[in-house]
Amino acid sequence: MAEFDLFFFYLEKEFTRLAAPYSWTELAGLAFLLLTILETGWDVITRHRTHWKETLINAFIFAGNILLDILGLGLLFLAGLFFVEPFAFLDLKETSADSWWYWPALILLADLTYYWMHRTEHEIRLLWAVHVVHHSSEEYNLTTAYRLSWFEGLFEWIFLVPMILLGFGTVEVLLAFIIVVQYQTWIHTEKIKRLGWLDHVFNTPSNHRVHHGSNPKYLDKNYGGILILWDRLFGTYEREQEVVRFGITETLTTSNPLKILTHEFVSILSDLKERKGIGARLRAVFGPPGG
Repeated sequence: MAEFDLFFFYLEKEFTRLAAPYSWTELAGLAFLLLTILETGWDVITRHRTHWKETLINAFIFAGNILLDILGLGLLFLAGLFFVEPFAFLDLKETSADSWWYWPALILLADLTYYWMHRTEHEIRLLWAVHVVHHSSEEYNLTTAYRLSWFEGLFEWIFLVPMILLGFGTVEVLLAFIIVVQYQTWIHTEKIKRLGWLDHVFNTPSNHRVHHGSNPKYLDKNYGGILILWDRLFGTYEREQEVVRFGITETLTTSNPLKILTHEFVSILSDLKERKGIGARLRAVFGPPGG
């Protein structure tokens, strides 16, 4: 028990030390939530939004995520990283945290980490079973940004481990990752069209609409968080040209949020029963979606 007391003491100390930066992310989160409410209100006035079930589903899933965080699921994400920290090869938090390059390098690395995490979630079926929730809506608006699976926190922390091992502080890594994720809220909209040269550098509404498209040419494209440069570098960039069809290739026929959260897991279990041989069953779980 003494070890756990020390762990939670350290946790509290670290969050106290970085309380100010986190307060900024909380303010940003509230600002994006307000923007989402304003967009929804505008769509009510203009009658732009037609599938209100999707908005209600998004709100339900978002509320579930908040409840799970209150119940402690977020602590699992955090605890995993703090247990890794003693094995770091360097200690940049102590030696370089005050250097001018520390935060730019950290956010850039978090953005690159997000790219590969996001791409992996599309390429491994078990992880896609979690991430598909975010792609399953046929409507695309700011509420879509909050349509995130309840199970992501169980494994996404693993992708941040290399940053911890490089010597960046755990709390700082989480803050950088939050910045990358929060940035993407505003790009879930059809109201902002192409943005010229910005589309070539940053993940913009145009670029992210492509990512949410079920058009064959748009599948598995534009994984970036803040920068779209990673997609250009690793060959996954696609420019928005034809009209985007939002949603997934196999349209869901349910409005039940619990089924939306679990439907791909059900498909995996069904494939496991039907397929013969270890190789075929492993591909059903760890192969690419649809493979």
